[in-house]
Amino acid sequence: MIRLTRINQKPLVINSDLIEHIEITPDTVVTMTTGQKFVVLEPLEDILQRVIEFRRTIHPPYSPPSRTDG
Repeated sequence: MIRLTRINQKPLVINSDLIEHIEITPDTVVTMTTGQKFVVLEPLEDILQRVIEFRRTIHPPYSPPSRTDG
């Protein structure tokens, strides 16, 4: 889930897995897979960064196990 701000200054939390696409029209419009559209104050790059940060908390970067020869 990521936090955004609607154009009317009200906070919004959305499931980032349900984002279908994001348009800049010049407002930022987030379209969900459900067909819902949200006009938000955050620019595209901020939204992308929030999605990446959220996903990193769920799926930390892979680090291979250290190899020890015994």
